[in-house]
Amino acid sequence: MARRPIIAGNWKMNNNKAQAKELVDGIMYGISQLDASKMPEVIIAPTYTALWQAYDLIKNEPKIALAAQNVNPNPSGAYTGEVSLDMLADFNVKFVIIGHSERRQMFNESDEFINEKAKAILAKGLIPIICCGETLEQRESGVTDTHIASQITKALKDISAEDAAKSVIAYEPIWAIGTGKSCDAKEANRTIGEIRKVVAKLYSQDIADKIRILYGGSVKPSTIVEQMAQPEIDGGLIGGASLKADSFVELIKGAM
Repeated sequence: MARRPIIAGNWKMNNNKAQAKELVDGIMYGISQLDASKMPEVIIAPTYTALWQAYDLIKNEPKIALAAQNVNPNPSGAYTGEVSLDMLADFNVKFVIIGHSERRQMFNESDEFINEKAKAILAKGLIPIICCGETLEQRESGVTDTHIASQITKALKDISAEDAAKSVIAYEPIWAIGTGKSCDAKEANRTIGEIRKVVAKLYSQDIADKIRILYGGSVKPSTIVEQMAQPEIDGGLIGGASLKADSFVELIKGAM
C-alpha cells in the first residue's frame, strides 16, 4: 500500500516574528519550484506566537499544512500558559505533535496524558503526530522494542481503528535528537517495522499498512534519501534542519 510521505518541520522554541516570515517565505519559494504531483505532505510546526503569521502566509498555499507543537486536551479553563484545540482550530491547524521526548522528559508528561491528548485531538477532527523513542541507556540495555511498544500501546488506548489509521507516529530515538547522531537507516527501518507490528497486533495488518510512521533524530539533507529508501519509513519529523528554508526544501526533495 502506497503511503504518502510526510516532511514535518518542528521549529521548537525558535523564530521570532521576522524570522518566521523569512523562513515561511523561503519554504514557499522553494516548493514553488517543485513538481506538486510528486511532493510529500509538507508540515510546519511553528511556536504558538508565530502560528498566526504562518497561517496568514500559507492560507492560500495548499502544499503546506500547519501543526502545533503541543496542546492541552481540556476545552478551556484555569490552565495558565496552555492552549486549547479550539484556539488551534482558529489557525486552521491540521496536526498536533504530542509525546515528544522533550515534553516527556522536561515536563513529565505521562503516556496516559498523551493518550488523553490523542483522543481529544481526534475528536476535534485533527491529526495527532504521536512521538515515541528510547534513551541511549534503554537501547544499550536491549529494551528499545518493548519500551516503544508500551508507549504506542498506551498512546492508542481506546482509540478506534479508523482514528488510529488517520494518526501519524514519529519514532525519535532520544539519543539522536539534536546530538548530530543519526540512527542507522536500516536500524531505524527495523524499529519502525516493529512499531507497525504493534499497530497490527492492536488493530489489524490493514491499519498497520495505512498508518504513516516517520523517523526523527538529526535528520539532514545528507541522510534523507537513504532514510526514505527504507520501506517502513514514511518521512521525517525534523528539528534543526527545518529552521533554514534551503535545508528544509532539500529534505522535501529527498522525499520525492
